Amino acid sequence: MLELARQYASYYVNAKTKHGVHSPFVFDLITKVFEDKEVYPDYLVVEKLRQDLLNNRLITEVEDFGAGGEKQAVSERKISDIAARAAKPARWGKLLYRLCKYFKPQNMLEFGTSLGITSAYQALGARQGSESFRFVSLEGSKNLVELAHINFKELGIDKDIHLVTGNFDKTLPKVLEDFERLDYIFIDGNHRKAPTLDYFNQMLDKAHNDTVFIFDDIHWSKEMSEAWDELKAHPKVTVSIDLFYIGLIFLRKEQEEEHFVIRF
Repeated sequence: MLELARQYASYYVNAKTKHGVHSPFVFDLITKVFEDKEVYPDYLVVEKLRQDLLNNRLITEVEDFGAGGEKQAVSERKISDIAARAAKPARWGKLLYRLCKYFKPQNMLEFGTSLGITSAYQALGARQGSESFRFVSLEGSKNLVELAHINFKELGIDKDIHLVTGNFDKTLPKVLEDFERLDYIFIDGNHRKAPTLDYFNQMLDKAHNDTVFIFDDIHWSKEMSEAWDELKAHPKVTVSIDLFYIGLIFLRKEQEEEHFVIRF
């Protein structure tokens, strides 16, 4: 907790607004996405689902692969507790929605479905930006996959999201074989340095100039902060945006290397 507080203090001091940004690409992203205050109807749909899940006291068994990716003991947890702790808060879910709407990805990959709240934001945002898209979401726990599918069906997006169950280390290689390219990637799972960097390197072959990589909890621990620093230093990375709780990585060859810390 002290490390997180220290990291946030550093972020707060160094973060810039759009007025300190000279890159047209990043300036547009801030203006059209980060600062977009419109209340889209889809927000209300997803937040209604979140509230229903927060009120759900039923207990389910969850296989937790933990930060190390190794299967831990199966635990019994209330659905309400999972919804409260695992899903991205509304502010960040809405940002992911707008990012999908803005970038219009055709091929999307998510690490960490959980109950599907964050997945729903992204799928509905992609619907606004593109007539057709492919969205694969990876989840370690079989029961969470089943619950997420029920939630997707309720929202009418069950045909939009393909769920894959199992340890990311084992499921990712096969999933990548089935993609010709990746336009949008959201990584929220296995919060350790080595796996995070490994997943990134595995996906590079499927990435292209306009691919968006989004990493969750980049300052969750000293180890994740180190992973973020190594991602920024990768020779193919030209642009990074640090929003403290999430980080965006781009491989834009036409842009000079620059790393931004943006207040959000």
